[in-house]
Amino acid sequence: MEFMKQGGLVMWLLLVASIIALAFIIERFIALRRAKINVNEFLAKVRKALIVNHSVSDAKKICEQYRGPVASIMKAGLLKYGQPREDVEKTIENAALFEMSRLERGLVVLATIANVAPLLGFLGTVTGMIRSFDALAEAGLSNPGLVASGISEALLTTAGGLFVAIPVQIAYNFFMTRITRFVRDIESATNMLLETFGEMDRSGVSPDSK
Repeated sequence: MEFMKQGGLVMWLLLVASIIALAFIIERFIALRRAKINVNEFLAKVRKALIVNHSVSDAKKICEQYRGPVASIMKAGLLKYGQPREDVEKTIENAALFEMSRLERGLVVLATIANVAPLLGFLGTVTGMIRSFDALAEAGLSNPGLVASGISEALLTTAGGLFVAIPVQIAYNFFMTRITRFVRDIESATNMLLETFGEMDRSGVSPDSK
């Protein structure tokens, strides 16, 4: 609390920013963890339902048993089975855009805080140095304590800004890496589904699409 008093208004702004960032980090960590599935196992089940059982409805049920963007996008594609390939691809593309917006929700806030927090710290540095020079101009060198107070504010806010920005930037990079993996899984699932649809059409067997 003493540091907050010495740092002034900027330290309180950094505190608010850190609380907001922590809330988004926890929320994103839980959301992305829940969205993660065993993609290979999931795709194997869907392909078996389509190729071996010739059942689109079974494949849809498998999608409903899993959470996350891959299962949702696969189900959207399955619902379009029997329609032209362009329509299936367009539906999958729209579903992927929707799921990506959900995955990236809140990350712009983390990126903003990671960029703005050091600037707030530097702002505190500037105001602290201004206060130091004002005190120096008024009191001269007779009262070094007044000068030291401004310098203390300057150093505290700089440290505070970096203390907030560094972990938030690390969390942001971690989440973006996880999302990149989801994108690769979505691309793999989409390619598998379209290839499987092609195999089903070429086989001439009419699947159960109820």
